[in-house]
Amino acid sequence: WFKRPEAHLNALRQLYSMGSTDVPVEQRQMARGENHLRPHLIHFNRCKNILLENFHIRQSPFWTIHLYLCNSGVVRHLDVQAHGHNNDGIDLEMSRNFLIENCKFDQGDDAVVIKSGRNQDAWRLNTPSENIVVRDCDILNGHTLLGIGSEISGGVRNIYMTRCKAPQNVHRLFFLKTNHRRGGFIENIYLEDIEAGDMLRTFEVDTEVLYQWKDLVPTYETRITRIDGIHVKNIHCQSADAIYELKGDARLPIRNVFVENVKVDTVRQFINRLSNVENFQANEVSATILLHKEAPSIDLDKLYKQKAE
Repeated sequence: WFKRPEAHLNALRQLYSMGSTDVPVEQRQMARGENHLRPHLIHFNRCKNILLENFHIRQSPFWTIHLYLCNSGVVRHLDVQAHGHNNDGIDLEMSRNFLIENCKFDQGDDAVVIKSGRNQDAWRLNTPSENIVVRDCDILNGHTLLGIGSEISGGVRNIYMTRCKAPQNVHRLFFLKTNHRRGGFIENIYLEDIEAGDMLRTFEVDTEVLYQWKDLVPTYETRITRIDGIHVKNIHCQSADAIYELKGDARLPIRNVFVENVKVDTVRQFINRLSNVENFQANEVSATILLHKEAPSIDLDKLYKQKAE
């Protein structure tokens, strides 16, 4: 499960092409030969009224907890530790009306992740992830505290995270990611009252995250993600390379982003960078120490490659 042989990558290419060309789902039989596509550890598919409470997880072959096309549930008092490839803590995909609280995540990838399907399959299902509250959770390690995307094609809205902590290190505290193949939308997202340690970025939006798919498979259809209404408030971090970096798409710029009371004690590279963003408002964003010249170089492409591998 922790290896990705050539047969595995070939199977990913094949499965991606099937989804992009509307091959019926029942014909996408991938458990063949040396494909070794990794399963999720806990997977709920089209379920209602879910309670996940008071258990520990140690390691997982792939995503740790996956809630897919589910409606209504509570996730509380979980202790999740998984450091393999793509070991997200919990992924809510095309799901709605959930509360996640008082959990501990120690991950090899993103901790709390909101997704809504990939490309043609998600456009067909047309089911956003929405109405999700995350509160009072601790993230010991992970790529992000809260990640949205990159599978975003069904849309994500009405997400609220508050009173969470990431005291050690994450790559990004809050990361919205998509690409020109996804479409969908991201709107009404709130992140507030967060305490954190070290990271690359406190808040980042990247509209061209393709990971290994950039070269593995072609673009079958271009659709740009609409991003509108992002709120970041009352954040304190010990150190970061940068406070925020927003990279919108010129064809559909990011709109209406509000950042308030964000303090990073030590910033190693820069405060902010914005491209293709309309109506960005920032108040009380500060860093007590700014060390441009002493900052190490960060190769984000290399980080993406490591995540893909």
